[in-house]
Amino acid sequence: MTQPKPKSAALSETTRAVLVQPELGGPTAAREIEEFESLAHAAGCVSLGVIRAPRAHADARTLVGSGKVEEIAQAVRDGEASIVLFNHRLSPVQERNLSRELCVPVLDRTTLILDIFAQRARSHEGKLQVELAQLQHLSTRLVRGWTHLERQRGGIGMRGPGETQLETDRRLLAGRIRQLNSRLDRLERHRARGRKARERGTLPLVALVGYTNAGKSTLFNRITDADVVVRDQLFATLDPTVRKIRTERGGEVLASDTVGFIQDLPHELVAAFKATLEETLSASLVVQVVDASDPERGAHSATVEQVLSDIGAAELPRLTVYNKIDLVEGSAGIERDEHGQVIRVWVSARTGEGLGLLLDAIGERIGQGRIQAEVQLPAGLQKLRSQLYKLGAIQSESVEDDGSSLLRLDLTLRDARELERMGGAGGTWIHQHLLK
Repeated sequence: MTQPKPKSAALSETTRAVLVQPELGGPTAAREIEEFESLAHAAGCVSLGVIRAPRAHADARTLVGSGKVEEIAQAVRDGEASIVLFNHRLSPVQERNLSRELCVPVLDRTTLILDIFAQRARSHEGKLQVELAQLQHLSTRLVRGWTHLERQRGGIGMRGPGETQLETDRRLLAGRIRQLNSRLDRLERHRARGRKARERGTLPLVALVGYTNAGKSTLFNRITDADVVVRDQLFATLDPTVRKIRTERGGEVLASDTVGFIQDLPHELVAAFKATLEETLSASLVVQVVDASDPERGAHSATVEQVLSDIGAAELPRLTVYNKIDLVEGSAGIERDEHGQVIRVWVSARTGEGLGLLLDAIGERIGQGRIQAEVQLPAGLQKLRSQLYKLGAIQSESVEDDGSSLLRLDLTLRDARELERMGGAGGTWIHQHLLK
């Protein structure tokens, strides 16, 4: 018995699709429909047009009602469409009924996004995460949608208590999900060790987050000299990338590029990518990239805030970067709050305008939590010297003739305060030379 695989419509550049926008309770904004079309394009579809389906309440059988189903069927026939995409979540029964009546595969928004992720994942962990999300979604479809599998095993060599094909597929599916969860747990433990190693090295992490297609990867490439793939497509970046950057005030900093967020991101994906998204939790600063030219940037920022809240990162220090100012004829600049702290930066990752201001702002915000100094450590404070080495705070050292050490230090303010609380001569020295 082969294990069940995620359903796929084998999307490609030749896939002709009719798009359906259900409007339950009110009209849909034009920008939301444009995003839906962008999703279809990102999956490799050619859109034959969007059919809007206003309705006061969802139809339990087809979501949009029999009259609208006939209109969609006519559009499928006229355009020789090979698939229909719904910008809404469909129940297994609705998906089955629509596929049967339209005579072509029907994908809802969740399945469409999962298909895009499956095409884009490149790393081993990313592929495992996408497969887990697909199988978790598929498990909900093994309720009544697969009636053709409800056949009793039997015959020579198969007699006995028996097991329906559907039960077998459920069992195999559950086994594969457990296996994927186990593998991802091992990878997460490895990732956690990497986070601890970075913390020991005292290099702070700056996490770039934002709505998909806000220009995060272009910005990331600009400030890190990296080569993360950049496309004018949704979800061009799935696998997180970490690179080192140098700022004037904050010293060396690690920057992380993450997957973009989107409205109604399938909960299966949020769960599957939780380990990757939790990289943000170890960040010293979260840089939220916003498309300054997007009229829906307020709603998109709210979506990002919601996902950050879901993973427990809502309270982390935040710096907002308004990107693409070249598209709104804006100028580079920074904004500060009433305490003089930088809270917003206006840049263009494409032209490079304002990137120096951004690096200065990152350095300023990171530097507020770090201490960088060249100091003379007396020979009698060897215990303190040992503690500084354990923290990875000593960047260089030269021993003087009198036994003292000339140290170049880079450590967090928190670590410095912990050393001060040790008391004794070492604590006094820390207070006088680093914290006073």
